[in-house]
Amino acid sequence: MTSRSNPGRGRQRSNKPSPKSKTDQRPAARSDGSPHSKRFGKRPPKAVREGGSTERPKRTDDRRNDTERRDPRGERSAPRTRSTGRDERPATRRGDSEGGERRPPYKKSWPSKGGSQERFGGYRGRSKPEPRGEDDGRIRLNRYLSMSGVASRRDADDLIKAGVVTVNGVVVTELGTKVGPGDKVVYGGQRLSREKKRYVLLNKPKDFITTTDDPRDRRTVMALVEQACDERIYPVGRLDRHTTGLLLLTNDGDLAKKLTHPSHGAEKIYHVTLDKNVTHAHLQQLVSGVQLDDGPASADEASYVDAAGKREVGIKLHMGRNRVVRRMFEALGYEVLKLDRVIFAGLTKKDLPRGKWRHLSEKEVLFLTKRK
Repeated sequence: MTSRSNPGRGRQRSNKPSPKSKTDQRPAARSDGSPHSKRFGKRPPKAVREGGSTERPKRTDDRRNDTERRDPRGERSAPRTRSTGRDERPATRRGDSEGGERRPPYKKSWPSKGGSQERFGGYRGRSKPEPRGEDDGRIRLNRYLSMSGVASRRDADDLIKAGVVTVNGVVVTELGTKVGPGDKVVYGGQRLSREKKRYVLLNKPKDFITTTDDPRDRRTVMALVEQACDERIYPVGRLDRHTTGLLLLTNDGDLAKKLTHPSHGAEKIYHVTLDKNVTHAHLQQLVSGVQLDDGPASADEASYVDAAGKREVGIKLHMGRNRVVRRMFEALGYEVLKLDRVIFAGLTKKDLPRGKWRHLSEKEVLFLTKRK
């Protein structure tokens, strides 16, 4: 029967010195008491073995402390003064030449905006493309329809292929056809204009004339909307000089004619301030009709303004005669002190301060064009 031996007892200790024994045998310090360097007892560096020097190169700070320094050409420069630390010779700025003339600074040359692109591989040997706009003003027919407000370019292509667009009396079905400024383009029985339709709503202030030009050089409403768009727009209807309120300006001639036509003109609501109280009988007479110099005139509705007294009246009518509201009240013995148009064709002046303008939204334009 064998017994297990203790593994620790069978292990013999090695008489070889440990790696640290060599370092332990060297003296801890030199004879003068200074400690040894880290490389004591090791192989000399390669620079020393090849015959080099063991001295460390001077640091930048040491070189700066030298009283003399050398320039890049190897010549000894003038000593620095102790007071300023600068050279006694006059300093020259960067770029100065030996003759005292300053050389222009170096600038990297880059090609101009219209320069050659082939040098930098912009067009890879191809010729520069021509600009998109033609000098003669001719554009594609689908773009013409889009600028006229008929439809988008993609839908305009469908209209062209359907044969519902004519150019100078000829039906055009070929895509890519170009038209010029003098060509007559007709769609749906109406001649189109290449200008984009603009619809600007203005809250007219007092003392401005509703006209595009005044020979007496008075202020016109066009001065208030000159920054609204690049297209030339015209006022729809008129407001006299002392009347304030809503005024629509557009370049859509068909819509302007539709809103001002006597048979189906746009409804207008005015806020009238008078010099005295208006009787209830006169309100009824405004609706039944008032005889004027150019014929009878009647309002659709007439009533007092809520909580404002009987001197302020709201009147609604469709006709668009010159100064018709003022003349109707004057025929009944009243003087109009203030006249403000608060609603025009369903448009209100909400969030539109006096003297300011805004563009109609697509929903508002659609409402105006679809109305009967």
